[in-house]
Amino acid sequence: MIVAVRVVVVGSGGRLGGAIARYFGENHRVVAFDRKALDLSRPEIIEDRLLPIDFDLLINTAANTGVDYCEHHEKEAYLVNAVGPGRMAEICTEKGARIAHVSTDYVYDGSEPGEKTETSALNPLGVYAKSKLAGEMAVQAAAPTALILRTAWVFGPDRPSFVDLILDRAIEEDQVDAIADKFASPTFSTDFARWLEPLVLACPEGGVFNLVNSGGCSWQEYAQEALRVAHKLGLELSAKRVIPLSITDMEAFIAERPVHTRLSTDKLAGVLQAEIRPWNAAVEDYISTFYGKS
Repeated sequence: MIVAVRVVVVGSGGRLGGAIARYFGENHRVVAFDRKALDLSRPEIIEDRLLPIDFDLLINTAANTGVDYCEHHEKEAYLVNAVGPGRMAEICTEKGARIAHVSTDYVYDGSEPGEKTETSALNPLGVYAKSKLAGEMAVQAAAPTALILRTAWVFGPDRPSFVDLILDRAIEEDQVDAIADKFASPTFSTDFARWLEPLVLACPEGGVFNLVNSGGCSWQEYAQEALRVAHKLGLELSAKRVIPLSITDMEAFIAERPVHTRLSTDKLAGVLQAEIRPWNAAVEDYISTFYGKS
């Protein structure tokens, strides 16, 4: 039985925040803040927004995720990704509330193949990655029962994602391309929200969890799966094949990216006592639901 609680969702204008606000809103009282309502680059706003509210759980999905942007805007990156989350965690502790803070697979350097567990060595490479790890540390220092939720390659209905961009390109172009030598674990925002609710109840002591769909792939495999599902559904696409690119071909990239950041979901599955849906099944569900012909 789910007991209704008072939930604050920060970052509700994004893919994860939108999905979480919608899902939690079915059983709980939700106050949702998008960036216009609570901009973490303005720390003075945080207290103004949160101190007057009574709540039991704050879920922070807000972040500056512009990997290259952060390289040239370090102060802003740390305000949004570290200072703001730390202050929100302090407020949660003052109120006797809990915080669930979304982090990233970029906290690993990705130098070695294989899945990363929650206890794998951390070695962030760029300003974005370092600021996100600093955020994890600030939240944990201020709120001992915090949940730190590492995720990657999020797709879902609230904002266009890689899946949507690939399908849009495939409608107009005979062939599309994607990086074939960078690997991670895609995450369906709806699944993330669905796992988070029982996880909060199951882990009153907090901790670090990888919250992604199980398995992993390259960007090319991710894109190819999207095309496969779209063609299966009879969608009118011009492209059928995804041409491989190398990460070294991406001359526009400024920040160094981790290459191997597939995330293990064993800990999540063990705590929830449930099978974690594979990424390709989640991609098919998303495309079938939001692109399928009625």
